[in-house]
Amino acid sequence: MKGVILTAGEGTRMRPLTLTRPKTMVPIACKPILQYNVEALRDAGVSEITLIVGYHQDVIKNHFKDGSSLGVNIKYVTQEERLGTAHAIGTTANIMEGTFIILNGDIIVESQLIRDLIDKYKSTGAKSILTLTQVNDPSSFGVVELDGDKITNLIEKPAPGETSSKWINAGIYLFDEDIFNAIKDTPKSLRGEYEITDSIKIQMDNGERVLGMPYNDKWIDVGKPWELLDVNEHYLEGMESEIHGEIEEGVTIHGPVFVGERTIIRSGSYLMGPIYIGKDCDIGPNTFLRKCTCIGNGVKIGNAVEIKNSIIMDDTNINHLSYVGDSIIGANCNIAAGTNIANLRFDDGNVKLTIKRDRIDSGRRKLGVIFADGVKTGINSSFNPGVKVGLNSKVGAGAIISKDIPSNKLVLPKQQHIILDHK
Repeated sequence: MKGVILTAGEGTRMRPLTLTRPKTMVPIACKPILQYNVEALRDAGVSEITLIVGYHQDVIKNHFKDGSSLGVNIKYVTQEERLGTAHAIGTTANIMEGTFIILNGDIIVESQLIRDLIDKYKSTGAKSILTLTQVNDPSSFGVVELDGDKITNLIEKPAPGETSSKWINAGIYLFDEDIFNAIKDTPKSLRGEYEITDSIKIQMDNGERVLGMPYNDKWIDVGKPWELLDVNEHYLEGMESEIHGEIEEGVTIHGPVFVGERTIIRSGSYLMGPIYIGKDCDIGPNTFLRKCTCIGNGVKIGNAVEIKNSIIMDDTNINHLSYVGDSIIGANCNIAAGTNIANLRFDDGNVKLTIKRDRIDSGRRKLGVIFADGVKTGINSSFNPGVKVGLNSKVGAGAIISKDIPSNKLVLPKQQHIILDHK
């Protein structure tokens, strides 16, 4: 059995985090989303893995290389044009033989699901098997109608009353080589893409046995920036303490904390786990790290900084007397002294963000900022909840930011001074 992971897309709803990396390479609990699926396949006994790459593929290749560090053998296929899921799977036609498992790279699965999928194939010999999950409102998904475990119909984003089924396609498949024949016969959809559900319908029309595998356990679809914090919390909650770096005298630690090699936690710091801190970091003195915070490699956090429930990516500096709450801070950022990031509205309402020009309710009462890579803030700058700042933008000292800032911008506050004689 071989595995294929689809990871060619950008993930536009995740901007600005995806301006420099594919969505599947955004870190959760200090590990890229994609790595969870590579490890799930490995733990289920699937060691031959093909990654279908495209957008910023160098980021993926530089991280995983040949896969040997994770105990797998990874090959890469480039999808030059992103023309749909069927098109992506079709790019592997020359290298896939027998049966294989397909995963969408941005849906995090557990290894047991992969094992169950393999077991179902062995016991049924079906041509194709789709993993299914239930949702209350299926109108935004591909809905699957069943007779027992046999799929009788696939409906893309059904209108109200069009179907009574709440089973949806979870984006995890098992196919044999016959799927490539169906893909060759698949026409473009109305949105100009080759849809794998259309290919599966062709198999069904040809009388092939296509089954669904209902799966009631948790699977994680990470689609919007704030969902990273939810999933980060989910994975950190199960961690255990490991200290590989240096903890100075006078540091207080409560709960599980991971500290990477060559990291130093300086005196007076207070850590409330679960917290993950990567290697080569310099934390403190007198830093307050609160639960569900993930700090990448090479991060420097200065004196009297407080960080709560946030993801801080590699090589970022957060200087003294700053506060970061419920936020995602990209790589190579510099957060100047006295920067304050608000994570709570005055009216206690849910924080909203702009996603593809639409204002979206995050469902979170507490949410700070989303910074792309290379953001720099000036001393004593402040940010309102739900603000996004684009790649390499700079915010001047004393600025109060309440609106999103595009990439490569310099924001300076306009001030007026009155100078009076004083005796």
